Amino acid sequence: MKPTDLSVLVKQFLQHKLTLALAESCTCGLVAAQLAEAEGVSEVLLGSVVTYNAEAKQRLLGVKKKTLEDYTAESQQTTNEMVQGLQRQLPNADVCVAVTGLCGPGASETPEKPVGTVFITILWQGRAHEYREVFKGTGEKLRQQAAEFIYLKISELMSRHQDSPEQATLMQKAK
Repeated sequence: MKPTDLSVLVKQFLQHKLTLALAESCTCGLVAAQLAEAEGVSEVLLGSVVTYNAEAKQRLLGVKKKTLEDYTAESQQTTNEMVQGLQRQLPNADVCVAVTGLCGPGASETPEKPVGTVFITILWQGRAHEYREVFKGTGEKLRQQAAEFIYLKISELMSRHQDSPEQATLMQKAK
């Protein structure tokens, strides 16, 4: 996503008085780093934690060891626990995003879960939105595609929020 597009996304957060927190694994902080270029991000981004290693996921975000053993570090279950742990650590975050996946060979790679498989959970208004995508390319391209996918999904959720009947009622009451 272009820096100007990210600035638009950040402006939407500002307009709705929403904050964001990130828990990144396979993207290694790329999502937060790219957002840093957007004007106003300091009022939106509460924080970001990179938990590339399973131990970091456990200690910093409270991902259960059993979850990692049963489902692997690259799974929807792990991403869900990452986002829940992030919400516990930063309870004032309106939007929490967690991402993990396979950007290189090894780890939990299988025919059903090839390199390029990325799991994302966006916690928005108490509801978890889960995504599983398979991207193609080098590790760098996979991380970039994952970051862009996250921005896209946040933007879509923001648009739905803006168009929701509850939001329309709130906006009319504010007038």
